[in-house]
Amino acid sequence: MATITTSPKKAIKNTFPVEGMTCAGCAVSVESMLKAQPGVESAAVNFANKTVLVEYDPATPVTTLQKALQDVGYDLLIQKEEATQEAKEAREEEAYQRIKHKTIWATMLSFPVAVIGMFFHHMPYGNWIMLALTLPVVFWFGRSFYVNAVKQARHGQANMDTLVALSTGIAFLFSAFNTIYPQFFLERGLEPHVYYEAATVIIAFILLGKLLEERAKSRTSGAIKKLMGLQPKSVKALRNGVETEIPIEDVLVGDVLVIRPGEKIPVDGRVVTGSSFLDESMISGEPIPVEKTTGDQVFTGTINQKGSLQITAEKVGAETLLAQIIKMVQEAQGSKAPVQQLTDKIAGIFVPVVIGIALLSFAAWYFLGGDNNTTHALLALITVLIIACPCALGLATPTAIMVGVGRGAENGILIKDAESLETAHKLTAIVLDKTGTITKGKPEVTELEWAVPTGTQANLAAVVLAMENQSEHPLADAVSKHLTAQNTQPAVLESFESITGRGVQATYQGQVYWLGNEKLMLENGLRFSSDLEKTAQKRKSEAKTVVFAGTQGQVVALIAIADAIKETSAEAIQELQQLGLQVYMLTGDNAQTAAAVAQQVGLQHYKAEVMPQDKADFIQELQAQGHVVGMVGDGINDSQALALADVGIAMGRGTDIAMDVAKVTLMHSDLSAIAKAIKLSKATVRTIHQNLFWAFIYNLIGIPVAAGLLFPIWGFLLDPMLAGAAMALSSVSVVTNSLRLRSLKL
Repeated sequence: MATITTSPKKAIKNTFPVEGMTCAGCAVSVESMLKAQPGVESAAVNFANKTVLVEYDPATPVTTLQKALQDVGYDLLIQKEEATQEAKEAREEEAYQRIKHKTIWATMLSFPVAVIGMFFHHMPYGNWIMLALTLPVVFWFGRSFYVNAVKQARHGQANMDTLVALSTGIAFLFSAFNTIYPQFFLERGLEPHVYYEAATVIIAFILLGKLLEERAKSRTSGAIKKLMGLQPKSVKALRNGVETEIPIEDVLVGDVLVIRPGEKIPVDGRVVTGSSFLDESMISGEPIPVEKTTGDQVFTGTINQKGSLQITAEKVGAETLLAQIIKMVQEAQGSKAPVQQLTDKIAGIFVPVVIGIALLSFAAWYFLGGDNNTTHALLALITVLIIACPCALGLATPTAIMVGVGRGAENGILIKDAESLETAHKLTAIVLDKTGTITKGKPEVTELEWAVPTGTQANLAAVVLAMENQSEHPLADAVSKHLTAQNTQPAVLESFESITGRGVQATYQGQVYWLGNEKLMLENGLRFSSDLEKTAQKRKSEAKTVVFAGTQGQVVALIAIADAIKETSAEAIQELQQLGLQVYMLTGDNAQTAAAVAQQVGLQHYKAEVMPQDKADFIQELQAQGHVVGMVGDGINDSQALALADVGIAMGRGTDIAMDVAKVTLMHSDLSAIAKAIKLSKATVRTIHQNLFWAFIYNLIGIPVAAGLLFPIWGFLLDPMLAGAAMALSSVSVVTNSLRLRSLKL
C-alpha cells in the first residue's frame, strides 16, 4: 500500500511497489537508477517485499522515475489503485500463476531432454530432437531472463538474469552449433558435445526455485493481511436521515454511522447514541469487553458485541489508529537493518565478480586443461555462472525482518524500523518513566476505611459520592468512580461549598459534612481515632494521598488515593533484571513517592523530581558509560529521551508524540512486552546471521567447486544441472529458515 508523508524539507516520501525484481542485484540496480534521477534524495528497496521507499522533490514527476526503471526492465507502480494491498495481492497471485505455468511446461519439456542427453545421446536424430524441445524452454518459458539481461547490459549493469542468460545461452548456442555443424570439431579430432540438458534443466530449476520462493515469501506478509482484515469493506451511514450502505472509502469526518451487534467499528469516532460492549483486545490486549455509552471513544477494528450504536466519524482512512498501526508495520518490514546495508554493497559487486571468475575459469581450463580442454572450459564457465546466484544473499536479511516484525505485531509489539529490531538484543540498560509506564497513569482509590458501624456506612458513602460529584478537585473523580463501582447512589445535598486548599463542605438532612485534608478536619474540631491516625500515617509513608470525611465531631472515613502500579510491572522488571539489564526509574514525582514505587517493584536505581531535559541528560550519561540504552515512556515529557535512546519504547496508551518518536510501541502498555521484544530481537538477529552464513558459505564452497578446483584431486567436475538445483534450493532454504520465526514463543 502506498504511503505518503512529508519531511521537514518538504520532500515527498512515497512507497511504491516494484515489478520485475528477481534478485539482490536487481534491488541494487533499482536503487542506483532511482538515486541517479534529478530530484531524488534517497531510495531504499525492500527486495523481499518488492517495494521501494523514495524521497524526492515534489516537482519531480513520478512518471520520470517510472520511465527510468522501465528502461532497465523493471516497473514502478505509481497509480493509487495499483498500490492498494488488494491490487498487490492480485498481482502477486497472477505472477505466481504465471511462474507456475512456466515451471510446469519447462519441466515437462526438460525431462525428455535430460533423459536423452544423459542416457541416449547416441540415438539417431537425438541432438535434433533435443534442439526442438529446448527451443521453447529457452526462448519462450525462459525468455524473461534474456530480455532483462539485455536491458541491464544497455545501462552497463548486471544481475541474476545476466548470469542465467549467459550460462544457458552459451550452453544452447554451443550445442546448436555442434548439432548443425558437427564437422567443425570432428575435423579437429574432437567429439562435438551438446549440453541441451544443462540449458533446459537449469531454466526449469530456476523457475522452480522462484515458484517455491514466491510461495514462501507470500506467507511473510500474514501480519499485514490480518491487520487489514480488521477493517470492514462497507458501512451503514445516515445520509439525510436515511440509512445507506456505502464503501468504507466514502466515509467522511462527521458522518454518523450505524453499528449493529457483531459488526466491526469501521473508523475512529465517538458514540452519539446507544450503548454496548466492545471487544477492544486488538488495542488493549484485555479480553474483557469494554462498555461504551454516549461520548465514549471507539476505534477501527474493534468489535461491537451486544447493543446497537450510532457513532460520529472523527478519523477516517489513513488517520485511524488501525491505519497507523498498519503503516508502522509496513514501514518496519520495508526498512533496512545495518547488516543489510553491507549485504547490498556486496550484492552490487557480486555479479561482475562472478562473471570475472567464470571467464578466468574458462581461460584456465582452455589453456591448461589438456584433453577435452574446450569441453571442460565451457562446463566450468556455465557452472560458475549458475551456482553463484545472489538470491539467497539478497533474501537473508529482509525475509527475517519481515517475519520478525510481523510476529511482533501479532503480540502487540509494533516495531518501526529494522535497526531497532537488530539493536534491542544488545541493550544493557533500561530507563523507565514512572507515571503511565510502571503505574497506570491515573489516580485510583486504593483503600476506603470507615471508622463507623457497618450499618451507617452506606448512608455516609452516598453523601461522600454526592460531595465528590460536585467537587472540582482532580482527585474527586477517582473517589466518584470507586463509589459508583460499588453501586452507591449519590444523596441529594441541601448545600455545597468548596473550601480552597482544604476540601469541601456540605449539608445533608440538616447535618454538616466535611471532606478534605487533615487541616480541614482539625480546623473544624473533628477528632481522629487512634487506629485511623495510625492508618493515615502508614498510607502517607507509602506516598499515597489521604482524604478524610468527617461529621458530628469525628473523622468517619479515610480514603487513600494513589497512581496504582500495574499488575505486571514488578514481575516484568524482575524479568528484565534477570536478563542482565540495569533497570532505572526516572520520575518528576517527589522523592517519597518515587522511593515507595521503587520499593514495591523491586528497583534499586531511581531518580525523583527530574525534568524532561534531565531524562535526556541521564540517557546520554549512560551511553557515555558504554551502555546500550532503552528508554520506556508514554508522555510528551519523555519524547526527548525516547529520541536519544538507542531503542525508544512507547506505551500504546501514551501520547501521539511519544509514539511518533519511539522506535517500538507496546500496544498493550505492558512492561512484560519489553522482554518479549528483546527475545524477538535475539531470535531475528540469530536467523539473519544463520541466513547470511549459509548464503556466504554456499558461494564460498560452490564457486571453487564449480570452477573445477576438485578435478585435479578427485576428478570431480560439477554438473551444471546440479548447480542449478543447488542454486534454487539455497534461496528456498533461506526463506524457510526465516519463516521459523512465525512459530517463536514470546
